[in-house]
Amino acid sequence: MTIKYPQKQRLKRELINYLGIIFASVFFAAGYSWFLLPYNMAPGGVGGISQIIYAFTGLPNGVSMILINLPLFVISFIFIGKSFGSKSLYGMFVSGIMTDLLSFRVMHKIGIIKDLAPYTHIVEGKEILALLPPQEIFLSAIAGSVLLGLGLGLIFRFRGSTGGTDIPVALIRQKANLSIGTSYYIVETGIILAVAIFLGDPKLLIWGYINLFITTRITDLASEGLPYIKGVYIISNNVDEIRGVIFDRLQRGVTLLKGVSGFNQRDIYVMFCVLNRRQVPLLTDMVKEIDPDAFMVVTDVYDVMGYGFKSRKINLKDNG
Repeated sequence: MTIKYPQKQRLKRELINYLGIIFASVFFAAGYSWFLLPYNMAPGGVGGISQIIYAFTGLPNGVSMILINLPLFVISFIFIGKSFGSKSLYGMFVSGIMTDLLSFRVMHKIGIIKDLAPYTHIVEGKEILALLPPQEIFLSAIAGSVLLGLGLGLIFRFRGSTGGTDIPVALIRQKANLSIGTSYYIVETGIILAVAIFLGDPKLLIWGYINLFITTRITDLASEGLPYIKGVYIISNNVDEIRGVIFDRLQRGVTLLKGVSGFNQRDIYVMFCVLNRRQVPLLTDMVKEIDPDAFMVVTDVYDVMGYGFKSRKINLKDNG
C-alpha cells in the first residue's frame, strides 16, 4: 500500500531537510577547519585522507573530501548496487564546500576575518591557522571532535550523509561478512595509521583514536540517542495506513498487539515496530502525516536477534 501525502507538506519537509543539512554542515566544517585539520587530528574517514593529500599537494581539504567521495559513490554503485539518495550526495558536497569556506584563510579572503594574527601559530617551524594555540591541543581535540560529531549526527537526522567511510564499510561488510562495527574499525584504523605513517608523527595515531571515540559518541547522541535500535509503540485509529507505510517505505515488520483502552474500555490495536535509529524521524513524520493525534512511545532496544537485524546494512537511500 502506497500513501500519497499533500505535495505542499512534502515540499516543506524536504526544504527543512535540505536547509538542515546546511546548518549541520557548519558544525561539521567548524570541527574540522578550526580544530582538527590544522593539527592533523581528523578521526579517520575522508577527512584523514584529505590531510595526507593536503600535506603533499596543498589541495584544500574540502575539495579533497569531494574528490575522494565521488569514486567511492561509483564503486559502491558498481559492486554493491547501493542507491544513494539525493540528500546523501547533497550532504557530501555541502559538507566539503563548507569545510573550505569556514577555513580561516578563506574567511580572511572574503572579509569575514580582518586579521589572521590571533589564529596564526607556529608548530615545529610551520605556520598553521587554528582557533586554539598548540599549547591547548587537547582542548582542540575535544572541541573539534564534539563539533564534528554534532554535525554528522544532525546531517543524519536531516536524512543526509557525508558519504565517506560508510561506503567501504558497507562493501567490507557485504564481501567479508563482518559486522558493521568491525568493518568501521578496520577502515578507520587503516586511515588513522596511514596518516601517522605518511605525516611521520606517531602521536597522530593516539589523537586519531581519541577523536574517533568522541566523534562516534556525539554522532550517536545527535542523530537519535545512543542505542542503535529503537522500539516504537503506536496507538492510532489508522492502523492499516500506518502499517502500510512501515512495510512499504521503511521495509520493517509490524506486530499488532490487542489491547483495551483504559479510558473508555474499548478494544484497540497497539502497533509495535523495531527499527534503526536513523529511521525513527522518518517514522515520526509518516505517523504525524497520517494521524496527528496518534500516540507514540519510542524506547531503547539494546539487542535484537532476527530477520533484518542480525546483519545490518548501512542505508543511505531516500525513503520517500
